[in-house]
Amino acid sequence: MIFDTISSISTDTITALATQPGGAIGVVRVSGSKAIELTEKVFRGVGKKPLHEAKGNTLHYGEIVGKDGKEIDDVLVSVFRAPHSYTGEDSTEISCHGSAYVLNQVVKALIDAGCRQARPGEYTQRAYLNGKMDLSQAEAVADLIAATNRASHQVALSQLKGHFSSELSKLRDQLLKMTSLLELELDFSDHEELEFADRGQLKALAETIHERISVLIKSFETGNALKRGVPVAIIGKTNVGKSTLLNCLLHEEKAIVSNIHGTTRDVIEDTTEIQGITFRFIDTAGLRNTDDQVEQLGIERSYKKLAEARIILWVVDATPSLSELSDMQARCEGKSLILVRNKVDETTAEELSVGDSHCQIVSISAKYKRNIDQLEQLIYASANIPEINENSVIITSVRHYEALTRADESILRVIDALSMSLSGDLISEDLRICLDELADITGGQITPNEVLGNIFKHFCIGK
Repeated sequence: MIFDTISSISTDTITALATQPGGAIGVVRVSGSKAIELTEKVFRGVGKKPLHEAKGNTLHYGEIVGKDGKEIDDVLVSVFRAPHSYTGEDSTEISCHGSAYVLNQVVKALIDAGCRQARPGEYTQRAYLNGKMDLSQAEAVADLIAATNRASHQVALSQLKGHFSSELSKLRDQLLKMTSLLELELDFSDHEELEFADRGQLKALAETIHERISVLIKSFETGNALKRGVPVAIIGKTNVGKSTLLNCLLHEEKAIVSNIHGTTRDVIEDTTEIQGITFRFIDTAGLRNTDDQVEQLGIERSYKKLAEARIILWVVDATPSLSELSDMQARCEGKSLILVRNKVDETTAEELSVGDSHCQIVSISAKYKRNIDQLEQLIYASANIPEINENSVIITSVRHYEALTRADESILRVIDALSMSLSGDLISEDLRICLDELADITGGQITPNEVLGNIFKHFCIGK
């Protein structure tokens, strides 16, 4: 059973642009029980067979006309019969010229014929409600549209193909087996000697489930980085060439470059792609003692960004002291620290060496773009991104991460209860909670309107 306010969405026939105006070709999508009938009202085909008699997955040439009977454009109409369409409903797609005026006139003609303008994400929402995809796959559609690099595209494609759903399905099958055995015992509670579920085997299975959920939870850090860009903070003293390096990595003049100390007083951010991964570079204010309150605020923000970054590029133009090195390593604990010796074109000073520092070192000239490719290779390696393909299962959604975290807490309580030989009813309750949390990810149980609305409102109209 689905809430009435959600199920009522399927009663209307909807229309919207499926492509952005301005291209050579534009597509207008129609979906609903009257999709073919209402499309036929505005379509004059050149064939003898009317559109309502057309078979599914067929293409028809003709023209779209307005309510005044005047031609709007020559078009091709694709006909899809339920349930063999994106939404699972009868659908048509009208391919016409990509002019914004033409597309808007086609949509207007369809609305005049009886269609309703689709809401953002309504097509995919209908696909979910009609069982064409589960909720996690529906969310992957938005991720696929928003993908800006090869890795995020592959992760979204994997989720859309159902690899994440399949993983969750396996976990749920194992949990259901455990729950069924325990609840069978409860049905025979009058016979205390009966035990259908071997506690040792249950504990081993629960631990296996915990390990797999933990792997999925840990993948969120990688998934979030792929989605938003791996954060890389560029830090160092004033006038060591941080802004020049940022411009060099971004391949554009993003930051102001000057020999005057303290030029950068605020954080500057932008992204670029290295070997298919998006990196978010953050140029920070130069670190130094200053009485300038504005510059000091920038320095405070620099340290904040350092804490948020996954990779730190510490730019120097001379060998740092042991105390400076020790302080920086303490601030960068748990992060990848790359010591970047800049301005090698201006000095013949000693080879940069900081002893047993456990940080990577590279010498460059940002001004003349020397060894930048070597630095980019170090940055990519430091991101520690696993090999991504369309079969990879990586969590990118905060909603999925939170549900998995709650599921893991429940299965850990199950493991503790089994270790303490607690009663089956307590164990069964936590198993049920774990099952519900996993089901919530794919929408296998009733999902509140608020959750569904929040998911689909971020989609573009036409999807």
